[in-house]
Amino acid sequence: MQELLGRLRALDPGAVISLRVIACFDELIVGGVNSQALLSAAASLTGCVVGFSIDSPARAMRVSPQGEQLAGDALVPSDVRLKWSDGALSVWLEREGDPHANDALIIERLSLALRVRYDRSGSADPRRDLGLMVDADVDEDRRFEAAARQGLSQSTRYRFVVAPLFATWRTHPAAREDVISTSSGPLHTLIVQQTTTTVEAEPVGIGQAAFVSDFPRAFRTAVVALRLTQLPDTPVVLADDYGGLLDVLAELPAGYEPADVPAVASIAGHPWGPVTLDALVRTASVREAARVAGIHHSTMTTRVQLVTETLGFEPLDGVGRLRLGLAYLLWRLHRSSTLTLPAPVDGNARTS
Repeated sequence: MQELLGRLRALDPGAVISLRVIACFDELIVGGVNSQALLSAAASLTGCVVGFSIDSPARAMRVSPQGEQLAGDALVPSDVRLKWSDGALSVWLEREGDPHANDALIIERLSLALRVRYDRSGSADPRRDLGLMVDADVDEDRRFEAAARQGLSQSTRYRFVVAPLFATWRTHPAAREDVISTSSGPLHTLIVQQTTTTVEAEPVGIGQAAFVSDFPRAFRTAVVALRLTQLPDTPVVLADDYGGLLDVLAELPAGYEPADVPAVASIAGHPWGPVTLDALVRTASVREAARVAGIHHSTMTTRVQLVTETLGFEPLDGVGRLRLGLAYLLWRLHRSSTLTLPAPVDGNARTS
């Protein structure tokens, strides 16, 4: 599938989007995610409420594009192009107006995934244990119970691997999986052993290793790591590489912007800005930064002078280095496009 995507990318961008929809559901089926996760993915991809019902076991569910279960009566459309049914299982999109491009494909893949889901698991649909384990508002006893149901030990550290729904998977690791709703949109989430420090997929964020009791924080570090990825240069980010800085970033309220970020954004506006800032943050001297950036030492010295004047503090000494590093990472988070989905339905890209 991924090889085919690569070949089609240059020939037909529309076909690539359709194949990525198929690949997304393929990965969710392989991961054995539950019904709400499948509906969350479909709702996010279509941008409208998605519902399903099944006769045996009798069950119905509606999910919003934000991944939340909705109460109330289903608004099953009259347009046959927005629904599918085999008499026992039905799926539909609660979309007003005509179908969008790929609606039919998403309905077809969702119905297939649900049929596999119920053929595989019989009458039971597992609880959303991964969602419980990463929810900071869930008390520790319930988190431990969910972990026990998933066969996780309280005395072992695990990592979270998170990816947008449109991630490209070359190898799918064996793991417990789900689609978890976050403020950044629904994320394909896996729990892996703490020894896992990379995954053959992109883009992917890998969080810090943690015990079950600390899963909410560990999950947040994985989400931040994902937002720091940048294709094609940085497809996978391991939270460990940023140490405690990831903890700080994970705890900041959404939209928080310290005073140094606008200055960093101004510097990054220069063609040489991003590579220079990245080299300065990653290295311990001007000479080493010049080597990493691939420029002459004297050129880097000139740039450091401009950076210092713009920031208003010395970026390579003491607290100044910490201020630059934090502001630079926050600037990267604010401009991250990792969670912006291609537009499969209406031509407008949106957050995953």
